[in-house]
Amino acid sequence: MLVQYLESQGAIALLALEPPRLAVNPPASSFVERNMPLTLKIKVFSDYVCPYCFLAEFPLEAAIQGKDVEVEWIPFELRPLPQATLKPEDDYLQTVWQQSVYPLARKMGVEIKLPTISPQPHTHLAFEGYQYAREHGKANEYNDRLLRAFFQEDLDIGNIEILTQLAGEIGLDGKEFRESLETRRYKTAHQQALEQTRKEVGITSVPTFMIGDRILPGLLSQESLERAIDQALEGNLSQK
Repeated sequence: MLVQYLESQGAIALLALEPPRLAVNPPASSFVERNMPLTLKIKVFSDYVCPYCFLAEFPLEAAIQGKDVEVEWIPFELRPLPQATLKPEDDYLQTVWQQSVYPLARKMGVEIKLPTISPQPHTHLAFEGYQYAREHGKANEYNDRLLRAFFQEDLDIGNIEILTQLAGEIGLDGKEFRESLETRRYKTAHQQALEQTRKEVGITSVPTFMIGDRILPGLLSQESLERAIDQALEGNLSQK
């Protein structure tokens, strides 16, 4: 009542006020993040006794140059225990290498030779070592070192002594690495990775590339990889 009286006497003027507003400018980083392309994930499923997996390193390395990609090599045992592994003196490997592997390697300019270890090693220990290397940020270095050791240096990558030596060469703790293999510390992690690869991803052969959400089996050329990578990167941008 008092307010109405004072207003009628011209003593005060009532104003309709809007609630206060706070102008907030978004940080510049949020604009940058919204417009930055997502890093493309490339997974390569491979086995250390597959020569095509070793050859696959070279076109892939060339195809990713200057691109925002992250490559991860994923274990896949072609012949897990108790399956028997192949023998280099048998007709199958001799024929495959003479008719396919050596011609491809010469065309690519890659030094490679059929390892003489007979029978070829099972790769479960090598892959358990990969889990250790992955945990210590050396997964890709370990992968490359083992492939070169087997296909260029004729080393037995099923032997713990040799695996420990190779791990030390890329800067891993040799004593701790060896202990992890002897105690089978990463056996479960490796088996779970194999199970996921076979059942959830559906991988049946190596090398197989997963570029974005596309699965591409086989040894791909640099041009094919570049095309698949560019298409996946364009898809990433369109989702922003």
